[in-house]
Amino acid sequence: MKDLLVGVAYLREGFALLGRPGLRRFVIMPLLVNVLLFGGLIWWAFGWVEATSQYLVARLPGWLEWLSYLVVPVFVLTCLVLIFYGFSVLANLIAAPFNGLLAEAVEARLTGKPLQGDWRQVLRDVLPSLFSELRKLLYFAVRAVPLGLLFLIPGVNLAAPFLWALFSAWMLAIEYADYPMANHWLHFTAQRERLRSRRLLSYGFGGGSLLLTMIPVVNFLAMPASVAGATAMWVREFRESE
Repeated sequence: MKDLLVGVAYLREGFALLGRPGLRRFVIMPLLVNVLLFGGLIWWAFGWVEATSQYLVARLPGWLEWLSYLVVPVFVLTCLVLIFYGFSVLANLIAAPFNGLLAEAVEARLTGKPLQGDWRQVLRDVLPSLFSELRKLLYFAVRAVPLGLLFLIPGVNLAAPFLWALFSAWMLAIEYADYPMANHWLHFTAQRERLRSRRLLSYGFGGGSLLLTMIPVVNFLAMPASVAGATAMWVREFRESE
């Protein structure tokens, strides 16, 4: 269980790394993407969830009003997990090339190796980065559909939000670990094998990242902090097995 806490601790280190000299400039673009997306979409999401939950409660017959105390929290939790994870995927899809450069800069800072990347590399990495993001989206969709069906099964749907949160934690660990690992030419299958070798560490990191995306204001820095934290985790936990 110690690995769960260690995974979360890497996110704290990620935040600390963002303020280091030489790294701040690599945070600007991921931060801008997050501000624009989360600033507008979160406002819409909260309004939609509130209106929809009120609609569901209004449709309950009088003798089932007590269910609102159970249905509404489950519905709200489900929507928040789905929406915030969806926003995270979209933000990472747009900022993928810049996140790769941030991961390289963080690794150079931690290992003392000279930084090789520059802004020209961002342009060269656009297509490979987008391809990698689309592959992760396919991996996510194939597993998300059957998991989503659990929400339709009475009784089982009470546990579905928690199963979805666990799945989202795993996906975010994959999402952010991809940047430092891809810089070392590890393909998607090899990345998942590394993360499975320290599954609790991965879940701790991904779960912490998922939580950050749900905290107002903090979520603006969730993506660059997660990239930096994942890079530190790569350097200390996974890089030795290369």
